[in-house]
Amino acid sequence: MWIFRHEKKSDGTFERHKARLLGDDMSKKVGVVCDKTFSLVVKPTTIRTVLSITLSKSWAIHQLDVKNAFLHEIYGLKQAPRAWYQRLADYVATIGFSQSTSDHSLFIYKNGFDIACILLYADDIILTASSDALQLSIMSLLNYEFAMKDLGQLSYFLGIAVTQTTHGIFLSQTKYAEEILEIAGMKGCKPCPTPVDTKGKFSVSAGKPYEDPTKYRRLAGALQYLTFTRPDISYAVQQVCLHMHDPKVEHMDALKRFLRYVHGMINYGLHLYKSKLDSLLSYTDDDWGGCPDTRRSTSSCCLFIGDNLISWSSKRQPTLSKSSAEAEY
Repeated sequence: MWIFRHEKKSDGTFERHKARLLGDDMSKKVGVVCDKTFSLVVKPTTIRTVLSITLSKSWAIHQLDVKNAFLHEIYGLKQAPRAWYQRLADYVATIGFSQSTSDHSLFIYKNGFDIACILLYADDIILTASSDALQLSIMSLLNYEFAMKDLGQLSYFLGIAVTQTTHGIFLSQTKYAEEILEIAGMKGCKPCPTPVDTKGKFSVSAGKPYEDPTKYRRLAGALQYLTFTRPDISYAVQQVCLHMHDPKVEHMDALKRFLRYVHGMINYGLHLYKSKLDSLLSYTDDDWGGCPDTRRSTSSCCLFIGDNLISWSSKRQPTLSKSSAEAEY
């Protein structure tokens, strides 16, 4: 079938028409008809780390668009994303790139003082290099093998608006947050100054079941991607997602309160600055036995390279701790 859609810019305005011809994969069974359908995509932490490095070294950051990437494999089939990933990975290896051992969607080129990095997320590509000449050379090689379009300096990637300034870059997901609020029917809601209240955590069995669990799961799942540029909501999203399997009315009330916070702080995002790369600093914290059902503790951490926050998390510990010291350890 043909799929027609409108590509939009970071501000939501129309950019161009897009058409795709999809193959029928309804009858395909993984392991029987096809194999290796999972496509590797670059990790958010890798993106933020590479952006921090390029800022500190004043390298140019360009975004590339692959025209008809999936025509190398029939689009719509389960194995198409994996096949395209392998196709590109094999080619960049022939021009001197090697895969990172920590993230297989990061490809690194190094020849003397010349360094370049390719970040791959499906058919979206970020390219940065230590010199303009090296960057143009790599783009020429890629364009010779694939139909490539240089979109210029990185400005909109994976639904994330990238604003470049003299001091660094600002990553934001304002448009995406507005879409979540529209799905929830809360676009004109009253804002809230904090994501969660000071009461204890909700129990799994507390309250009446919520009438539309699918809506709860859809909103909770959508909020997970918003944490790409919003470390301030990581804990709240983690708490919301704990109840996706059986949401109660109280859980939905907490989710709505959280969405009011998102509405009030909709222009928040992540700043990355030009900074020295001589320090790697981590902060950690946790509660002790905070979960009312399992008595497990919740851990949180954030990691800085220089002055830039590149990684953060909030999750429930897998085991019970007998003391606060053990939970912290």
